[in-house]
Amino acid sequence: MEGPQDKEVVTILVLGDPGCGKSTFLSAIKNIQARPRDETNHGPRRQMDLLRDSDQPLLFDIHFSKKSFTLELYDTASPNQHWSTLKPDVVLLAFDISNRETLDGLKKWRHDVIRYFQRGIGERIPVMMVGLKRDLRKEGEGVIYPQEPYRIAQELRCDRYAECSAVTGELMAETFEDLARLAGMTTTEAGAQTEGGCVVC
Repeated sequence: MEGPQDKEVVTILVLGDPGCGKSTFLSAIKNIQARPRDETNHGPRRQMDLLRDSDQPLLFDIHFSKKSFTLELYDTASPNQHWSTLKPDVVLLAFDISNRETLDGLKKWRHDVIRYFQRGIGERIPVMMVGLKRDLRKEGEGVIYPQEPYRIAQELRCDRYAECSAVTGELMAETFEDLARLAGMTTTEAGAQTEGGCVVC
């Protein structure tokens, strides 16, 4: 029987421009994990406890049908080490749906993923792209509709694309579940990489 010391750890690094919502997103994940499922979906919302940089890494125990592992999440503000010195198994590229500059900035972050984490010729680390602050999407000039970041996710060879709002909770559970599934695939022989196609979640 598998003991706690045998549980595999999957490291996830969250990258994105300052102010795009990474810390609030991670805080919302922690709050989701701390609540009963029925309260998360239907019950009254509690005030979110915002994480401090010193809370990193965030640890989550994941249980799928026949597999258990631990997620270890960091963002770029980790106080213990610079993010480029980490050895992530999965990278989450985050941007603010209400701020086009943060979407444009993903190209640089994607280049950094290749620069720092490429393990060898022909190898590629699994990457998921997520649009944060979905509740701030407003009609008008410059609005970012889902089709645009999905196309960019394909261009950047991301494996998944999802959107959510940490403030309202919209699609948070679904986004985290898909991230956990992508992480879980890294623990298999096949791994989590695709041929560059992107799945909308």
